[in-house]
Amino acid sequence: MTGAPPAPDAARGPTPDPRRRIPRTDAALADPRLAPALTRLDRRTVRDAVTAAQQRARAGEITPEQVVDAAAAALPQHATSLTPVLNATGIVVHTNLGRAPLAAAARRALQEAAGHVDVELDLATGTRGPRATGLLDALRRAVPAAGDALVVNNGAAALVLATTALAAGREVVVSRGELVEIGDGFRLPDLIASTGARLREVGTTNRTHLRDYAEAVTPDTGCILKVHPSNFRVEGFTSGVDAGELATLGVPVVHDVGSGLLAPDPALPTEPDLTTALAAGAHLVTASGDKLLGGPQAGLVLGDVALVQRLRRHPLARALRIDKLTAAALEATLRSPSTPVADALHATPDALAARTRALAAQLGLEVVPVEGRVGGGGAPGVPLPGWALVLPSDAVARLRRPPAGTATVLARVEGGVGLVDLRCIDPADEPALVDAVRVALGEPAPAPAPGPTPTDPTR
Repeated sequence: MTGAPPAPDAARGPTPDPRRRIPRTDAALADPRLAPALTRLDRRTVRDAVTAAQQRARAGEITPEQVVDAAAAALPQHATSLTPVLNATGIVVHTNLGRAPLAAAARRALQEAAGHVDVELDLATGTRGPRATGLLDALRRAVPAAGDALVVNNGAAALVLATTALAAGREVVVSRGELVEIGDGFRLPDLIASTGARLREVGTTNRTHLRDYAEAVTPDTGCILKVHPSNFRVEGFTSGVDAGELATLGVPVVHDVGSGLLAPDPALPTEPDLTTALAAGAHLVTASGDKLLGGPQAGLVLGDVALVQRLRRHPLARALRIDKLTAAALEATLRSPSTPVADALHATPDALAARTRALAAQLGLEVVPVEGRVGGGGAPGVPLPGWALVLPSDAVARLRRPPAGTATVLARVEGGVGLVDLRCIDPADEPALVDAVRVALGEPAPAPAPGPTPTDPTR
């Protein structure tokens, strides 16, 4: 014998470094698995995800063969960081979910307006023309009591423009009971003060009379402001003054009706609307376009022709104007036969019960009666009777953070149990909702199926 055989490792030579199998960046970017990401995201974002996955492979956290899949998994699934959500809370106008979901017609209008459009062009002459005339025509048709209309970028902006144009450096008379705080901590007194106007408070928290306003009106009064107290109600020993009585005092009356209800709605008998406020005598009404109207974020100003023109000519109006996408979506909303907000508000308990029980039968879940809400400051305290699927409370968190390919769902927890309310769920999204609930309950995620996603704007 010539001696002992060499050790196995020595016979094979040095062990190859697995890091040498890590794909190069250009090779990873050319991998078909990353092709979908490159169609929706910029190349730098995809390359950064590849680089991060390569670093993980060098650190031994993943194998070299997993680099491309890890990069794909780390990339956002949409071109924006905003995540599409199915609203199963039963709150129709949910501020944290962007308020009103747009009607199908408005979604199509957004796509059509994304390119070049005649937003401020007279195609007959080829010269500059008035801005978004079709929208203003549609708004005046929707509220015939209005002499003219103006649209700005949100409801607070509409109120700020009105008080600035009418009362900068002068007084705004307002009832103490209407000095409200709106969303995100913004308070009406601070908002008015920012315009350069001075507030003249009259009356008390629960009772204000016409004589209180009359005694406060002076030659220095720019306008009287009447504000709908969104999100709360004052009941009992109360009194207020309507716009018609205020209009007799000889100064402009601005009525902020809040939620953008264009005309009376039997489902919301206590909610003020623009048509009634103008008919009662308000000179200007302001409201939001993204609440009960069901459109995009916008602020509406309607009323007296001369006053609206005064606001339109004010320098601040240029800073508050809407863009072409808002104009297109809002006009399409006004022309649409219905909106998701209207459909949800008018869904009957019987119809909701039938839909909810059908899904409960598929999922083996219990159904219970619930009460939804209008939300967005509209119709505070008005219940919307409906039905909901019952889930374990911990499943609600899993619905919010599902695995890739499963719809994100916002449900609510009440009385220690999770509730999935179908009031705001489009029937076309029910299969995606069922899959999401199954995953949240611990079942395997279903294989992806072709077809539109729950947020497909063209649907």
